[in-house]
Amino acid sequence: MTRRGIIEELLARSEGSSYRDAETIVNAIFEAMAAMLESGQRIEVRGFGSFAVKSRRARQGRNPKTGASVAVEAKRVPFFRAGKELRAEVNGAAQAAETHPD
Repeated sequence: MTRRGIIEELLARSEGSSYRDAETIVNAIFEAMAAMLESGQRIEVRGFGSFAVKSRRARQGRNPKTGASVAVEAKRVPFFRAGKELRAEVNGAAQAAETHPD
């Protein structure tokens, strides 16, 4: 699903909202999440999962095309861990599809 898909889903679920209002809400949520992760804070959405930032150390990498050694700098990367309820829902849907193939 894309950002536009999220906006359209929000519009479908809330009557009386304009596209511009829904777009503003979705953009505000994503901007707030990015700002929190940028500052090193953790985001937890109960029943869905949590977002955090992990630090990766500097290391020696390899260019796969040439095989040359390349220095990879230390960096911080966003990380998502799915919540128990989300994992159960996804696995339940996958198991239901296996038992009832169309």
